[in-house]
Amino acid sequence: PAGLAAAAQLNSVGHQVTVYEREDRIGGLLMYGIPNMKLDKQVVQRRVDLLEAEGVTFVTNADVGRNVDPVELVEQNDALLLATGATRPRDLPIAGRELAGVHFAMDFLTANTRSLLDSNLEDGNFINARNKNVVVIGGGDTAMDCVRTAVRQGARSVTCVYRRDRDNMPGSAREVQNAEEEGVVFEWLAAPKALLSQGESVTGVRAQRMALTEAAPGERRNIAPVPGSDFDIPADIVIEALGFQPEPFAAHEPDLRLRDDGTIKVGAVSFATSLPGVFAAGAAVRGASLVVWAVREGQAAAAEPDRYLTPRPAAVAAWPGRPPPTQPAPPS
Repeated sequence: PAGLAAAAQLNSVGHQVTVYEREDRIGGLLMYGIPNMKLDKQVVQRRVDLLEAEGVTFVTNADVGRNVDPVELVEQNDALLLATGATRPRDLPIAGRELAGVHFAMDFLTANTRSLLDSNLEDGNFINARNKNVVVIGGGDTAMDCVRTAVRQGARSVTCVYRRDRDNMPGSAREVQNAEEEGVVFEWLAAPKALLSQGESVTGVRAQRMALTEAAPGERRNIAPVPGSDFDIPADIVIEALGFQPEPFAAHEPDLRLRDDGTIKVGAVSFATSLPGVFAAGAAVRGASLVVWAVREGQAAAAEPDRYLTPRPAAVAAWPGRPPPTQPAPPS
């Protein structure tokens, strides 16, 4: 969303814009990370088609750092905007993580949407929860996307395990309510301890009850395990939805400065990175967040490569969507 928003703005003021997309369809998170029940892909494709008709060039299956050299991108273009997102999943370091049937949330969601678009799920190229007991570990909106997708696939049961209570869940209250209305069971104040197995396949989640402790002033309440509170949940499929980290773009360019959390360091208002002519926006800068923030930052960040490439007097430097520079009042 940040990349497409920036592309639209830059194209609208006369730059030749090329968007590089690692997937086989344009849209990034909008296409494969958000289920159809929340964002119909015809809406995304309509916007992509409009951008293409307006002159934006799209290159799919372009995984920068793997089959596309980032150094060549810098050399071949006058400016580069990194909107690589934050889709690297956080893993759960517990016994049984290697078992068959344990998946990352984005793998589950992406495979389902791709198969839906390719064949209306007839090709079978997705993680099928039909008649399965599904346990989703995590408490954000991505976890809600997973539980509600599993319901639509016809799962036998769907359980969400979250270590804090309802009031401290990062996912929206509306999403939780929707999931409950669709039959999802929530195990609040529960943390997984181990994954159970039969042979090499997962058969359940062993969890432990947690208690919220008092918080220090200005800090979030911590959690503590409740002794002797272990319980088991049947599971044929376990989905980890534990949040995301930025993409490792800096591994290919050591001079790209990062913050301690791995996000790209940019100027306070310029979106400029430590590399000349290279800018960054969206989740790659702020960490995993909402689509509305990505769109807003993509639009704002687009002004910076425009200024870098085409310096102009302040009096004519208005940017689409922003008010023009303040002009002096005429004499009375």
